[in-house]
Amino acid sequence: MKLLSPTISRLARMRHWRIEQWMNNPIAAQRDVLQDLVTHGQYAEMGRQYGLSKVFSIRDFKAAIPIHEYNDIKPYIEKLMAGEDNLLWNTPVKWFAKSSGTTCNKSKFIPITEESLQDGHYQASKDVLTMYYYFNPDSDLLTGKGLVVGGSHQVSLLNNDIQYGDLSAVLLQNAPVWSGWIRTPELSIALLDEWENKIEQLAQSTIEEDVTSISGVPTWTILLIKRILQITGKQTLKEVWPNLELYIHGGVSFVPYREQFKKLVGEGVRFMEIYNASEGFFAAQDSPEADGLLLLLQHGIFYEFMPVEEYGKPNPKTIGLKDVQTGKQYALVVSTNGGLWRYLVGDTMEFTTLYPFRIKVTGRLKHYMNAFGEEVMVDNADKAIAIASKKLNVVVSDYTAAPVYFSEGNNGCHEWLVEFEKDPENIAAFAYELDCALKTLNSDYEAKRHKDIALRMPLVKALPRNTFNKWLFSKGKLGGQHKVPRLSNDRKLLEEILGFAAY
Repeated sequence: MKLLSPTISRLARMRHWRIEQWMNNPIAAQRDVLQDLVTHGQYAEMGRQYGLSKVFSIRDFKAAIPIHEYNDIKPYIEKLMAGEDNLLWNTPVKWFAKSSGTTCNKSKFIPITEESLQDGHYQASKDVLTMYYYFNPDSDLLTGKGLVVGGSHQVSLLNNDIQYGDLSAVLLQNAPVWSGWIRTPELSIALLDEWENKIEQLAQSTIEEDVTSISGVPTWTILLIKRILQITGKQTLKEVWPNLELYIHGGVSFVPYREQFKKLVGEGVRFMEIYNASEGFFAAQDSPEADGLLLLLQHGIFYEFMPVEEYGKPNPKTIGLKDVQTGKQYALVVSTNGGLWRYLVGDTMEFTTLYPFRIKVTGRLKHYMNAFGEEVMVDNADKAIAIASKKLNVVVSDYTAAPVYFSEGNNGCHEWLVEFEKDPENIAAFAYELDCALKTLNSDYEAKRHKDIALRMPLVKALPRNTFNKWLFSKGKLGGQHKVPRLSNDRKLLEEILGFAAY
């Protein structure tokens, strides 16, 4: 199989001109995408409702269609799941990616069309491979197996012809037959939905394989790695799989996990970040040295960017690529070949470079702390946790934080619930380093902390191991793409999780 490696590498790199084409002509590429979307969408019910047949410019498009959140399109989704067609898009919708917030029990069902699979998710996956080979021409990546730590799969109870599952499950179920030759484990294990059993079967069934890459959310991948090392008695994954060369991650920030992964996997394994959501494959790391992820511009998605201060206004303004700036916070708005029209994804992001356009995800519109004007985003929190952990030589496996409001005898503060893999000798010292890091990263936080006038020192509580998993399990969200919200602007979620901590 290694004899094929140079040929595979050459073929992958030959495709790079396609990527360079839209990288070098980003505005034109996006205009072409929008034209294709409108051409399809004008024949669907929503397209007729908003008069897409009369839309001939981006300005017309934005004037015709309002910004949508999930509840705005939920009536269409329910009809689609009952078997109706031609509502959001003019080709059948037979699949839905189930994606749910962790603050309530309700799930979102994002429509997946054949176009969004082929021209979006799968095309983007090929581009990710091309970009990797472009910078690593001597790679043997495809001579072994890719271990996929995926989600679960179920058949919808509403209609036997309509199926749904986590995005990873939908992609696995629809992947071409040949992909099974370079993937592990077998589909029946990959799609198990009971995670304790799944981790065990994943570990047992893959130990003897020649695994060259792993892809999955860091939280669950770490659990799998630890189980594999426990079974084999090895210190690192490189001892188990000598040809392992790449870990592809996404779903949550990798910043708090990077050092832990380096120790677990061993020397010589590269890390590559992607931004692949239920709504579309948005971005991927195109270069090992680049700051941020390259925005994918010709994959069936038209992008708009809403300055975060516009959120909540009656007619929020959005801008296109030619007007964005680096370092500013935007909420992502997409129109897709899956039938989403000016859909507010909910993620916040900022541009790290322009031409080419690279981004980093900074958090969620509703996941931040600003109870005192401090405007702490998830990106700040992840970096601060990583800095404090490194200084004190501790390992954090998960965390969440929320404000403690002013009381008669005290001013406010932030309360952090932290589950440590390696505990600090002194929790107060960890709180101090966390505070110092946040001051360095966020000037608004630093100002509010000045002389403890608005904010006093953070309150950090170390939770017993497995507390967050117990909470996720209670919500039916253990495993896959589900994760604990990092930050909240009220105490409801934090108090819920505290209830699962058996001190």
